[in-house]
Amino acid sequence: MKLLKWLIGIAVVAVVLVVGGTFVYIHFIEPDPAPRLTLTPVTTATGGSGSTAASSEPAPLTGTWKIASGTTVGYRVHEVLFGQGNEATGRTTSVTGSLTINGTTVTKGSFTADMTTVSSDESQRDNQFQNRIMDTTDFPTASFALTKPIGFGSEPAIGTHISQQATGTLTLHGATKTVTFTVQAQRRDGRTIEVQGDIPVTFSDYNIDNPSGGPASVGNSGTLEFLLELNPS
Repeated sequence: MKLLKWLIGIAVVAVVLVVGGTFVYIHFIEPDPAPRLTLTPVTTATGGSGSTAASSEPAPLTGTWKIASGTTVGYRVHEVLFGQGNEATGRTTSVTGSLTINGTTVTKGSFTADMTTVSSDESQRDNQFQNRIMDTTDFPTASFALTKPIGFGSEPAIGTHISQQATGTLTLHGATKTVTFTVQAQRRDGRTIEVQGDIPVTFSDYNIDNPSGGPASVGNSGTLEFLLELNPS
């Protein structure tokens, strides 16, 4: 009986150490997940706070706008490690593409992200992402192509946010699916358009194995998030 109590005591201590250690690691040691991508706050002549809009003459909306510096694409997933919740994120700035505007309608748009350059704050997580999960040797890119025009009514003033639905094809891990999601956009200044959005992703839809590994449980869904910076070509 004493031996049994001793063994139970050891088991309880081990559980406390694992769970408690996990809590300390997630909440005090592991780097925080990357902040959510948002449109840049803009200060205009009418007031507000944030970055100041350029006073140069705005470029015409009609035309082709290409990806510029500051563009970011990444993932966000919810992990559970020994009962403790955590967000895991990865990012890349290696993105190409453009959109075409005719009057007040976005008529075309296509973008490609280099998945081999996606990185997080954990080398072990990156290794799993690049190999077992996304197999970037065989599927080095992810892409989106707009399939329906997006109208925004009237030409927006600098700093004015627009919210619309975007529909297109998303290609991940070699599989292509039609997706519809909300995009936020603004003219940050006379020569920069920003577009931000989050696309829910069900991993099995793209033949992506459940990212769970070891004691970390992820589930079958995550989010592809992006902030596009575009300049006139």
